[in-house]
Amino acid sequence: MPKREPTTEELRRSQQERTTEEHEAIPNSFTPEEERQHRRRAAKSAYLERKLAERERSERRQED
Repeated sequence: MPKREPTTEELRRSQQERTTEEHEAIPNSFTPEEERQHRRRAAKSAYLERKLAERERSERRQED
């Protein structure tokens, strides 16, 4: 049986969780480089989350 594709909402939630995890990891960083990596990952996840939210709104408009 083929694996189903995640919905846009599921993808957005996943990115939201990733953003939170990366933000929470920042204070536990051992080096400045590790802190920068967590900040970059958090920023990237937040960007993807915003894009998925836009996609969700667009999909809802198309359904109406």
